Amino acid sequence: MTLDEKEAKLTDILIGYGSVAVAWSGGVDSTFLSAYAHEVLEGRVLLINARSAAFPDEEAEFVEGFASARGIPLKVVETHELDNEDYKSNPTNRCYFCKTEMYGTLRPIAEEAGMAVLLDGANIEDFKSDFRPGHQAAEEWDVKHPLRDAEMTKADIRTLSKSMGLPTWDKPAFACLASRFPYGEYLDEYKLKRVADAETVMRQMNFKIFRVRSHDDLARIEIGEDEIERGFQERHQLIEKLKALGFFWVTIDMQGFRSGSMNEAITGFRVQSQHEPMA
Repeated sequence: MTLDEKEAKLTDILIGYGSVAVAWSGGVDSTFLSAYAHEVLEGRVLLINARSAAFPDEEAEFVEGFASARGIPLKVVETHELDNEDYKSNPTNRCYFCKTEMYGTLRPIAEEAGMAVLLDGANIEDFKSDFRPGHQAAEEWDVKHPLRDAEMTKADIRTLSKSMGLPTWDKPAFACLASRFPYGEYLDEYKLKRVADAETVMRQMNFKIFRVRSHDDLARIEIGEDEIERGFQERHQLIEKLKALGFFWVTIDMQGFRSGSMNEAITGFRVQSQHEPMA
């Protein structure tokens, strides 16, 4: 299917919904979907942005500025996944509990606003790779995936985003801050903020592709292949800045950046919570 055909299919899907609420994170995919739906549905769109300790302040600033500039209605809500012991204990299916909290909060807001469906920005590649228990939560809350259904890839979305003049067309991929921790390490607000601040340091040093993975008091920095050599050259500055945030040790991962690298330690994706509803 050509990109033009995929775009036409996406248009038909959105028109078929009539009105939509979008679970909007500010990332590449959900930003494209939000802007595209706003054009196709002529404003019958509500963006809902879920905030918690796992959502960085810098992303919050972008979300508010983008929605205001585009004239798209935005509702900001607080979610409370850190109140859930199943989430805080950080099992392999942590994302299920996070998404359950999020969609359970967002759906009533979408319904109250009179929106026909709740959407997310999952693309077709999200259903072919990595380990994503959050998809089950989306299914349970009847969240629709129009980008997946239009067979759009990340590359397609970036291409269309660029043609629409969206500032996210070349934005690096971003994942929830909880993904920076190995499964089984207990999560709290302090740890999440420390990681967020560490990644702000990386951004301020003009690194483009990176993650700061937290292993208790050790920061393991993953850097994109094109920049990893610079990372070693500037390691003393990185060490000083990250230790000032509370890390005892700072290391650069010689394998570089890998999306979802914490999943490398999983064997068999074993369910770890007795409250887990998954089959």
